[in-house]
Amino acid sequence: MSRDMRPPAIFVMGPTASGKTALACALADLFPVGLISVDSALVYRGLDIGSAKPDAATLSRYPHDLIDIRDPAEPYSAADFRADAVPAMQRITSTGRIPVLVGGTGLYFRALQRGLSALPEADAQVRERLADEAVTVGWAALHARMAAMDPVAGERIRPGDAQRIQRALEVMELTGRPLSELQQGGGGERFPWRVLKLALLPRDRQPLHDRIALRFDGMLADGFLDEVKALRSRGDLHADLPAVRAVGYRQAWEFLDGQGDARSFRDRGVFATRQLAKRQITWLRREFDALTIDPDGGDPTAHATSAVEQFLGMPRSSRQALPPGV
Repeated sequence: MSRDMRPPAIFVMGPTASGKTALACALADLFPVGLISVDSALVYRGLDIGSAKPDAATLSRYPHDLIDIRDPAEPYSAADFRADAVPAMQRITSTGRIPVLVGGTGLYFRALQRGLSALPEADAQVRERLADEAVTVGWAALHARMAAMDPVAGERIRPGDAQRIQRALEVMELTGRPLSELQQGGGGERFPWRVLKLALLPRDRQPLHDRIALRFDGMLADGFLDEVKALRSRGDLHADLPAVRAVGYRQAWEFLDGQGDARSFRDRGVFATRQLAKRQITWLRREFDALTIDPDGGDPTAHATSAVEQFLGMPRSSRQALPPGV
């Protein structure tokens, strides 16, 4: 078998609160790497506390590409991510370092490695008709219709996510193909990097659930609601924007709109974050070529380090002296 001469890249994947950032930073202490964030919330400026964005001290020591690159009023798609990530990877590789992509947004990882089939532009007439129909039958009914035609999208998209339900139905009507099928990729050129996928997958979810609750409580103590109030005070943001729909931010926005009390807001935020983790774990279990590491079992950094050394075929003594193109 011929040797794969593509330059190396590493994906550090996992559910929220699984320790992805800590592992990526640990690898940066051991290997010549450049870090790239793969997170649909971290791209937005001003979404700091509720997104668990690495703090200024961490980002100063471990710079990440693709953090704070969009205003919350602007959309950011998987196609946008790929267009930004590939040049960042090329730049890191050209300096003799290894791109390490770290995050939990599965669609971004998929779009990066496999590409995306061209999706149709928005059709105002189709969208207006679907919105009118939702007024009559409700978005839950439209979600059921979508799920019948596209079970994968039905599992991925929540019944209350009107914007994504509308888009999925719109795409199916305009193309005759399920949205999830189109999102599988265009089947084009081979990905320019050979990839080691490290997936932080807990065997026991209870410690993860406990960390999620503790982290959400910590966010509240750190001023998460004040952060959302500041976003609301801009006057140009609304609940249908992707940034505001991010887990935690949606629940905070609803609470500040008068929905429920402080306790129910906290509980809804924790529940939504755990549901996000569940979806991320489900996606990761389908990444059959990933090396799974239990974040709560043994020493995750040691396991990852050993895997990286084997992937690179390099002894410990050469960790910080990797030549370009290895």
